[in-house]
Amino acid sequence: MNPGLIRFLKSAYRQEPITSFIVIVGAVDAALGGIDQSVSLFSFGIVLVTVALALRWWQLQRSQPLDLERVPEHYLPPASSRQPLPLLMTSKKYPPQ
Repeated sequence: MNPGLIRFLKSAYRQEPITSFIVIVGAVDAALGGIDQSVSLFSFGIVLVTVALALRWWQLQRSQPLDLERVPEHYLPPASSRQPLPLLMTSKKYPPQ
């Protein structure tokens, strides 16, 4: 098997494990039905793969795309309204008390 294909299948399975599992089950059913010449098992596998891919496509279509034109909300003011803290000086020696 091609290493690129294996890498693609692993990444697809990690992103969508449920859909990928259903596609694999359907493909195995279709392969077994095709080898054994069982039309019902072959058609069930093809329908299962088609339904899983259609559901995944529908989920992708429903997801909201990123709106790049929207202005981001700022929760903090652009500048602080308080005065900055003074710098600490370690060179001064205070008399012991």
